[in-house]
Amino acid sequence: MVQVRVSDGLLEGEQVQNEFGGSFYRFRGIPYAQPPLGDLRFKAPQPIKPWQGVRQAKQFGPVCYQFNPTNPGLSNMSEDCLYVNVYTPDVKPQTPLPVMVWIHGGGYVWGSGNDDLYGPEFLIRHNVVLVTFNYRLEVLGFLCLDTADVPGNAGMKDQVAALRWVKRNIANFGGNPDNITIFGESAGAGSVSHHLISPMSKGLFNRAIPQSGATTCFWATAFEPKEKAILLAKQLGFHSEDEKELYEFFKKQPCENLVNLKLQVTTSQKSYEIHFSIANEKDFGQERFFYGDFVDAMKNNLQEGVDIMTGYTKDECTISISIGGPLEDILAKAQRYREFFAPKLIQNFGTITDQLEAARKLQKFYFKNERVSKDNIDTLMKYISVDMFVHGVMLAAKFYSRKNKVYFYKFNCYSERNVFTDAFCVGHLNEGREVVSHADDLAYLFPVKLFTQKVDKTSDTFKLIDRVTKLWTNFAKYGNPTPDNSLGVKWLPYTLAAQDYMDIGDKLIPGHSPDQEELDFWESIFQQYLPKFSMLNK
Repeated sequence: MVQVRVSDGLLEGEQVQNEFGGSFYRFRGIPYAQPPLGDLRFKAPQPIKPWQGVRQAKQFGPVCYQFNPTNPGLSNMSEDCLYVNVYTPDVKPQTPLPVMVWIHGGGYVWGSGNDDLYGPEFLIRHNVVLVTFNYRLEVLGFLCLDTADVPGNAGMKDQVAALRWVKRNIANFGGNPDNITIFGESAGAGSVSHHLISPMSKGLFNRAIPQSGATTCFWATAFEPKEKAILLAKQLGFHSEDEKELYEFFKKQPCENLVNLKLQVTTSQKSYEIHFSIANEKDFGQERFFYGDFVDAMKNNLQEGVDIMTGYTKDECTISISIGGPLEDILAKAQRYREFFAPKLIQNFGTITDQLEAARKLQKFYFKNERVSKDNIDTLMKYISVDMFVHGVMLAAKFYSRKNKVYFYKFNCYSERNVFTDAFCVGHLNEGREVVSHADDLAYLFPVKLFTQKVDKTSDTFKLIDRVTKLWTNFAKYGNPTPDNSLGVKWLPYTLAAQDYMDIGDKLIPGHSPDQEELDFWESIFQQYLPKFSMLNK
């Protein structure tokens, strides 16, 4: 038994043994805001009301209601989901410990901070405090009607509330409030990237690790959010475009109705099925998480003095193939629709003529004169990876490096820990390939109990885990993933001139300009058809 006092009351946690060595203290299910129920639905989170006596912090709080295809048996879901979890090696260390705050991904649609995926056992061995939390998802967290009642971004304001809670309370758990690193993957990385430009998040963290995502990925910012809300209402049998009527209708709907229609409400036919996400908020005299144009915000609002580590996995495309439908359907679309190979940013913001011309050039670059088929699925995977993740991540790195120290990587580890092609139901892509899927990096940072078997701490695989977690925790501690010679390599910061990066695989291999030929061609496409999103001269 261990007790810690936070700003809202007294907590009782527990000490647990780490199967990989040592022990740690665990505090779970700590409320960081009022339950967003009733009239608080869709609203910014409100401060928690203090409790009397000792609050037990030994069980996870509920996760946000969600449609979760990776975990269909998920239970304990509720709209009352604003809870934080803290794992610490020592509540009273001699020197305050670096803090790592994990923001989970899942397309702003599913996921949680619970230890079915994001347990502390790997990272905490390196003497850091780990914090995870839940936030509102999908409609509950990202509905936007462009009104004062529903301005959008409630889920991101939840994240800000959690970060403020950490800043205010983490010293009581042995953490250093002046050494906080936020990190996240996929939509969690999109979130981290947005925190780097949001006025609400300024001063709440010192370092950032966006993994496989960025503000500049097309899916990270909402496209026509109000239209999607109207479409959702129609799917539920309510036909109105009046904002007040829509608000009253959505406020009264059971959570199950709102989230179970996920697969029927898409951004548009122009994009993949990431729908309710971070919106451009109008000014209603409230704190706004994000407003304006995201490229302009990256140029002008990026926090300075924040060290950043970012990158992508070798085969990011697996998630897009998973949510895009059966492989046969994707191949049929690629064969039938000329605009299929137009980058999604150009589909969303370019003219029809530009879309068709860009698509023609990209298809020729990737496939020459060959027909798209199962025989060249590797090539299709490369194209989709760049469109959905790599171009946006690289563009963001260019922006980051103008004002901040940046470390760039390409994640290339392969072992039995690479489980996410199966988790995304696209395991057939593994046939004859060593696929390093979108999200495979997670299994080298966290135990990922939902999908993986236990790992032997004397195995070669655990050596990979130890190396990856050391890179991440070194960065959190020092702002440098290789501050000494213990890993046998020096990781140089990324600059516009040198474009240094680290290939993280069985070995750590420094390099310059990852995937250069491919990305240079994408540069030429964006320079010609959508120069605002070009990486040139940033």
